[in-house]
Amino acid sequence: MSFSMIMIVLIGLYLMSSVKILREYERGVIFRLGRALAKPKGPGIIFVFAPIDRMVRVSLRVQVFDIPPQDIITRDNVSANVNAVVYFRVLDPIKSVVEVEDFFYATSQMAQTTIRSVIGEAELDDLLSERDKLNHKAQDILDKQTDPWGVKVSNVEVKHVEIPQGMQRAMARQAEAERDRRAKIISAEGEYQSSEKLVLTAQQMEKHPISLQLRYLQTLLEIGTEHNTTTLFPIPIDVFQHFTAKKD
Repeated sequence: MSFSMIMIVLIGLYLMSSVKILREYERGVIFRLGRALAKPKGPGIIFVFAPIDRMVRVSLRVQVFDIPPQDIITRDNVSANVNAVVYFRVLDPIKSVVEVEDFFYATSQMAQTTIRSVIGEAELDDLLSERDKLNHKAQDILDKQTDPWGVKVSNVEVKHVEIPQGMQRAMARQAEAERDRRAKIISAEGEYQSSEKLVLTAQQMEKHPISLQLRYLQTLLEIGTEHNTTTLFPIPIDVFQHFTAKKD
């Protein structure tokens, strides 16, 4: 085999080894003689001429990081164990490689710090009732911090909040007392409205005395429809006034 044939084979092997295939969600950041090219390569077939070029693959898909449980003291000095999840993706592949050593690790550490800071500034009631507000606040802060790295934080969600058993019992007693207070207020309002209706009814009967007799007969009819062995029959006191007057 001649020297020229050997060179052709070697060149062919070199070209074949230089061919790289990037998936639809991948981009290749090319460093040519140590300097990053202006635009990332891909997707599809690209050429990386080693050792002049060096390629770093970057995924553009949304990545999920599960923040481990964090022991946090809230603004009102309540200890809480909080864990959350962060969704983020790379928008600028060149910045994600050049500006930070490991964007995934850096974003995860920044997310833990941000969650601790945001939760520490909130009270326990806000943490339990206004979780969406805290999620948006943490997402805004984290997105601004990761923007120089070419990383976009799309969402931050607090998944679980665990508080001490003693605080849970205290909250249960508070909720029970609050519901008892509401029940008493509703009952008092019902009595007040009922008394107003009774006053109006009495005033109406005072204008039409016959209505009292009709109401009395209706009550007897309602009693008679039940299977009762005893029926109360009230007698007006005016009936006995005639006998009392004769005796005097």
